[in-house]
Amino acid sequence: MLCRTIGIVPALVCVSAVLLGHSCLGQTAPPATSAPASGPVVVGEKQDRPVVTQPAATTQPAIPALDVPPHPDPKDFTGPSAPSSVKPPVHSAAKDVSATFACGSRPYVIGSLDVIEIQVWNSPNLSGIRDVGSDGLISMPLIGEIRADGLTKEQLTAAIKEKLAASVFADPPEVTVQVLRGNSKKYYVFGEVNRSGEFPLIGCMTVLDAFANTGGFHEFAKTKAIYILRGDQTIKFNFKDVSHGKNMQQNIQLENGDRIFVP
Repeated sequence: MLCRTIGIVPALVCVSAVLLGHSCLGQTAPPATSAPASGPVVVGEKQDRPVVTQPAATTQPAIPALDVPPHPDPKDFTGPSAPSSVKPPVHSAAKDVSATFACGSRPYVIGSLDVIEIQVWNSPNLSGIRDVGSDGLISMPLIGEIRADGLTKEQLTAAIKEKLAASVFADPPEVTVQVLRGNSKKYYVFGEVNRSGEFPLIGCMTVLDAFANTGGFHEFAKTKAIYILRGDQTIKFNFKDVSHGKNMQQNIQLENGDRIFVP
């Protein structure tokens, strides 16, 4: 009816429009094309472009382990928090001569005019070199005068620690005592010798050893009548016999203060 009303030509146009609409409605979108697994997607004409690849993941260099001891070295403790078992270092480069002047297993006994060094850990004001006076005393801050004459190093160390603990230290501090010069150990030779006077008593010296420092005897020296004064005791010594290996019991060990006379 519609075609009859509007005529043949318009009818053809109408039919063509209807068919075209059906054709558009029935058309479906082409399926999407997935990109290849690797490489860029090329659209249109092929182009010579380099293939971009993803750089490999960089590996961080390993950090070397620090060589740290599991426990701190006791020698590294220098402050007040150091454990009490750590011994104080001796800061002086001077040599302790007490073993040189001692005789055998007997420990060295400090005497007047000796020079000693006292180290009190973490207390530089208390540490230092001290001269033993002619009265046998030394002087230290906080504790004043203390007797050193007649004491071994160990005995003097204990006395200093006790006095310091009784003054300002809550606990006895660590103390080190060493002998720098042993001026107190001497013997004397008088009479008919080439070199007389005062000599240092070093180690275990005998009467025969003492004459090695005198440079020989005078021409008229009575070497058979030599004697040693030790306090109020007189000890006879026959140099001629002892030098020939006789009466060796006369060759006694010298003690501090012995006086040898050669008439």
